[in-house]
Amino acid sequence: MDVYRIGTLMELVRALALSFADDGKRVKVCVQGSMGEGALAGMPLQLAGTRKILEYMDWGDDETLGTFVKLGAIGGKEVDEEDDMFILVAPQNAVGNCIIDDLQAMTTAAGKRPVVLINPRLKDLPASSGIMQTMGREQRLEYALTFDNCYVFRLLYYLGTQYPIMGALRMSYPYRYELYKRVNEENGKEKYVLLATYAERPTPEQIDDAFSGKSRDQSKKASGIWGFLSSVFS
Repeated sequence: MDVYRIGTLMELVRALALSFADDGKRVKVCVQGSMGEGALAGMPLQLAGTRKILEYMDWGDDETLGTFVKLGAIGGKEVDEEDDMFILVAPQNAVGNCIIDDLQAMTTAAGKRPVVLINPRLKDLPASSGIMQTMGREQRLEYALTFDNCYVFRLLYYLGTQYPIMGALRMSYPYRYELYKRVNEENGKEKYVLLATYAERPTPEQIDDAFSGKSRDQSKKASGIWGFLSSVFS
């Protein structure tokens, strides 16, 4: 989910958790804790304070938080027998620290119970020395690929910018990926026009071709002219 405001992401987490709780599921919402030791201890900046935000949010009925919805961290020890499913908020690696081991321990302990990741960032990052963590890297990447996408929404920009928004890429399982172009209307409003659909996540070249109106044969003869994607596939 492409979002700038942490509050919007937390509202998404709350709506998702409450929707499952309304079905009688006991949901554990998990935010990773501090990783590392000593001077290297810390957590990704995006997650700083998110646990407190979740604690202070309005969860409706006074008995909901603590019964049908509980808060926790990421790790095998966080899995309790009464938990029906888990929602993990933006699990991600930090420089010098990897969340994969804790995440894998949690999914193993969860067994066949659903584990939902919202805005995960599971790619390897360099260690504090600037060197990639090569030991076990292949296994970590393979594990990250075991998760299936159930919903994707990313805004598209010119390369290196976040404005103006040129379009959007959306997928809601089990449907196809949908590519939209943003169009300004005369009344000052805007709309998103469907350009193409794809069975799998489109490559930057495919998106370039769709925006420039090229057919597949034409795209083989000349390169795309847009090149405006901003971390769509990061």
